[in-house]
Amino acid sequence: EGEQVLLPTLETSYQVDVRGDLVSVQLTQRFENPGDAPLDAVYQFPLHEDAAVYAMTMRVGEEVVRAQIQHREEAQAIYEQAKDDGRAAALTEQQRPNLFTQSVANLMPGLPVEIELRYVHAAERRDGRYHLALPLAVGERFSPADMSGNELVEGSGDNHELSEVAETIDADRVKVAVRIDGGMPVIDVRSRTHPVDVEMLGQSDARVGLQQGEAIPNRHFELTYGLVGADTQVGLLADYDPRTERGYFSLLIEPPALVSDTNVTPREMVFVLDCSGSMRGQPMDVSKAFMRRALRDLRPTDTFRIIRFSEGATEFSSEPITASTASIEAALEYIEGLNGTGGTHMTAGVEQALNVPVADGTIRLVTFLTDGYIGNDYEVTRLVREQVGEARLFAIGVGTSPNRYLIEEMARAGRGFARYIDPNADIDRTAIELAERLQSPVLTGITLQATDAGFGSVTPTMIPDLFAGQSVRVMGTYTTPGRHKVIVRGSFAGKRVEFPLTVDLPGQPTDGDAVRLTWARAQIADRMHALLTPAQLREGAETSAELEASITQLGLDHALVTQWTSFVATSDTVVNPDAATPPELAFAGGTTPEPGIIGGLLMTLVAAGGAARRRRREEDSADTRSA
Repeated sequence: EGEQVLLPTLETSYQVDVRGDLVSVQLTQRFENPGDAPLDAVYQFPLHEDAAVYAMTMRVGEEVVRAQIQHREEAQAIYEQAKDDGRAAALTEQQRPNLFTQSVANLMPGLPVEIELRYVHAAERRDGRYHLALPLAVGERFSPADMSGNELVEGSGDNHELSEVAETIDADRVKVAVRIDGGMPVIDVRSRTHPVDVEMLGQSDARVGLQQGEAIPNRHFELTYGLVGADTQVGLLADYDPRTERGYFSLLIEPPALVSDTNVTPREMVFVLDCSGSMRGQPMDVSKAFMRRALRDLRPTDTFRIIRFSEGATEFSSEPITASTASIEAALEYIEGLNGTGGTHMTAGVEQALNVPVADGTIRLVTFLTDGYIGNDYEVTRLVREQVGEARLFAIGVGTSPNRYLIEEMARAGRGFARYIDPNADIDRTAIELAERLQSPVLTGITLQATDAGFGSVTPTMIPDLFAGQSVRVMGTYTTPGRHKVIVRGSFAGKRVEFPLTVDLPGQPTDGDAVRLTWARAQIADRMHALLTPAQLREGAETSAELEASITQLGLDHALVTQWTSFVATSDTVVNPDAATPPELAFAGGTTPEPGIIGGLLMTLVAAGGAARRRRREEDSADTRSA
């Protein structure tokens, strides 16, 4: 109605503490109301797809409130009651394992609210380097008209709406500080996504920060580093709880290099390209650059297919084509003509790639290139698991802020691996590295056996295949501390191989609860994966309801945010005495620029009571309207 409304401002800071390959993050969000009326703010933001969110604190004025973990519905009820009572309240909910919502009620002018979240996860190790990812951006996600296939549990809809997002937050409102304590010399600390300042405080101690004014937070932050002297075969993190007489371990395994198989199995290489509207421009250019390299690296014994999808899926050829010089040149010409347009009906691409027979004696390797901006993540993951058969699917995230949860889950369901291509990185070099990795698995059918250690609750229940340059992380519990031999077994080139590892499992507490929390988060991820697996393909006998109940209990037992558990904090002080008066004016909104922006901010203006409202009601008494 021509009235100018000041929306809340938000400042975000990340304090990241890395010890070896264990990452602990303190995320602080400061909400401030610059207007003259109370506000409620709802903020969507990304976290690492493996983040174990274990603590939330709310600060309002002088009052500090430690949040409690509750069943999701109970947390929502507590939050709504506090809002109605005029008290400050905060609610942290999970929409996806990598997408969270922070709600703040009764945000008063001149009384900022500060929310502190703490989470942990393990850093990925590949090609001998550790990779730290800090998601800073959320893009709008396309949802097909029919979302019934995106249900987590049969008969219960996934009603967590993925909203449109607000404009990019100024660079000076996001701060990132990383401290690396390697426990051994730290080398070659660098970021390919953001300009950073690196200060070495000692051989094993590094401090990293964003260069001031240079790092606009419209893309995910990534940092890599090396540790001199790190065992290339096994990395162990372990902690022991004397109260329960149970320990927790995280085992990072890199089997020794194996001789390449000279009797190469013929491959059907299937390339699936997301050609929807969100891929227009740079992401599409990156996909084409990758395809130019991948096609030229095909073997003469290979056949290949190229599938593009947006509103539907179409294919370069009606059947697999032999990788001859002429067919590759024709395929390159086809690739150059592709553009990004339309919606993202990813299920069509998955079905086109997997739902056809594979020639006898051939292994199908599917490379899926996408930014992952969809709302039906669960439906796509379930479809991959249902149709992958004996194929392997490699999920390649394209863009500055891809949907990492979807990319990782597609790779896991497809028994392949996930990788990411940043449009601003060295695309040719990245494409070369990825093309080299798209080989048959080095080690399959991996099992882990420990002598007398009392291993239990091991996750993942099915250890994924190992590819060149990869590592496998196995987490679990133990009951017998001490030195033990662990035997890793698997198949290579049709032959069974094994190699022993020696581990020392502590019998006393070590350094906090980080290992326990990451184990609990891995258990939750395992059960979520089972929920997304069609019942007939599940390894265990648990029903969907039992899986949901066990995820909820893990969240409550370990104070972790999950799909069904949330953090809620409420102040004792009444900050908005007029909150009980029914609001007359409400505002909610968002804008949708290009994906790859910092979070999404939705605001609701809570009208304050008083003479202004009464005057307005009197003036408009004859006009029936809704606000």
